[in-house]
Amino acid sequence: MVDSRDYAFEGVRPEVHDDARVSREATLVGDVRVGADASVWPGVVLRGDVAPVDVGTGSHVGDNAVLHAVSLGERVMIGHGAVLNEATVDDGALVGFNTTVNADVHVGERCIVASGTVVPEGYDVPPESFVRGVPARATPLAETDIDADAIFEDYSTGGYTDLASRHEELF
Repeated sequence: MVDSRDYAFEGVRPEVHDDARVSREATLVGDVRVGADASVWPGVVLRGDVAPVDVGTGSHVGDNAVLHAVSLGERVMIGHGAVLNEATVDDGALVGFNTTVNADVHVGERCIVASGTVVPEGYDVPPESFVRGVPARATPLAETDIDADAIFEDYSTGGYTDLASRHEELF
């Protein structure tokens, strides 16, 4: 459960579901909501000052990621070191390590955003796309050799929920 790294902003405090796992080394500020079975790992910053941060049910935010005014749907995976600013990520999407998602970006359902990708401001990623590059470009998953079902099975089935529950002192 969250301890002293839980800060109010203009009278609004973060809300963490009883079944969520939030590292004591994460920082939550203001209008932040973390849903059931979600996990927020060490070094993460969730800053809800200019707009809310919502981490949906069963979603996971990896070590050292920064989310500012971001909405995550259900079963979303955010990789270590990712930075998302004023963006929306729909259900079942995966955002890779060290990815940057800029303002006014919408990532559709079941997208895979490759590690290191930079998604420019205002970009609309269609559902079920593979996104990669600097700047990002999207290709329908059906037009790639990626086994999207296997990737989603590995990352969206609760494996991280189980991993978080096995850490005795981290959360």
